Amino acid sequence: MEALFSYIVWNPNPVIFDLGIIAPRWYGLLFASGFLIGLFIVRKMFLAENAPEEWLDKAFVYIVLGTVIGARLGHVFFYDWDYYSKNLSEIPMIWRGGLASHGAIVGIITALWLFSRRVSKKSTFWIMDKVVVPTALAGLFIRLGNLMNSEIVGTPTEVAWGFIFVRLDGPDGPARHPVQLYEGFSYLLSFFIMYYVYWKTDLRKKPGFMFGLFFVLIFGFRFIWEYFKRSQGGLETAIDNALSTGQVLSIPVVLMGLYYMFRPAPKVKPAKKKKK
Repeated sequence: MEALFSYIVWNPNPVIFDLGIIAPRWYGLLFASGFLIGLFIVRKMFLAENAPEEWLDKAFVYIVLGTVIGARLGHVFFYDWDYYSKNLSEIPMIWRGGLASHGAIVGIITALWLFSRRVSKKSTFWIMDKVVVPTALAGLFIRLGNLMNSEIVGTPTEVAWGFIFVRLDGPDGPARHPVQLYEGFSYLLSFFIMYYVYWKTDLRKKPGFMFGLFFVLIFGFRFIWEYFKRSQGGLETAIDNALSTGQVLSIPVVLMGLYYMFRPAPKVKPAKKKKK
C-alpha cells in the first residue's frame, strides 16, 4: 500500500566545509557545543556554592577525556569487538566514528571519581549531581550530530515524518523512523526536568539523587527508543534478539538510578568533641 504523503529525503553533507587540511564536521561541532554549554551551566552551579572556579577548569578536562575514552571503548567492546579484536590499531581512530553512550557514562563516572580524589577532596556525588544536568542536554547535541551523519537510524516506517537516509539506503530506500530526533528531544525534556529539580527543589541536597534521576530518565527513554532503532549489533545474539544491546545495557543502569533516587539519605556522623 503506497503512502499518501512524501517522506523527508535526508542527505546532508556531514562535513561543514572542506579546505583540504581542515574539514570540520557537524558532529564534532555539535559535540563540542554540548560540552561548552554544559561548562556554562556547571559554572553557574559552582558559583552558587562558592566553589573554587579553578576546579571547574580541571573538571572540564577530566570530563572530556573520560567521555571520549569511555565512549570509544564502549563502542569497541560492547558493539564491535569482533572487528576491533582483529584491528587493534584502529581503536584510537575516533574520527572514523563509533562512540557508545553507555561507555561514555562509565568514562565520566571514572573521571569524576578521580577528580574528587585528586582535586575537590569531596564526595564524588558533589560533582556528579551537577554534571549530569547539562550532560542530558549534551545528549541532544550528540543525537543531532548522529542525524547529520545519517547514522544510528530507525527501522522502516510509513509515518509522515519518516526520513529517507540517502547516504545509507540510496534515494529509493525505505523511509525510517528519525530515531535520532526521538532520542534527542527526550533528552532535552530530561534536561528541563533535571534543571527544574536542581534549582527549584531541595532534592539536589540529597547526595546521589540527581545522579540517579539522570540514569532513570536518560536510559529509560533509551530503552523505549531502541524498539524503533535499527540493530547496531553487539549482545543481542546472546539473548535470541529479544532485546537490543542498548536495552540490555540500559536495564541495570535504570535500576541503579532508582536505587540512588530512593535509598535512605546517608547518616551524617556527629563531629567528635575535641578533648580539652
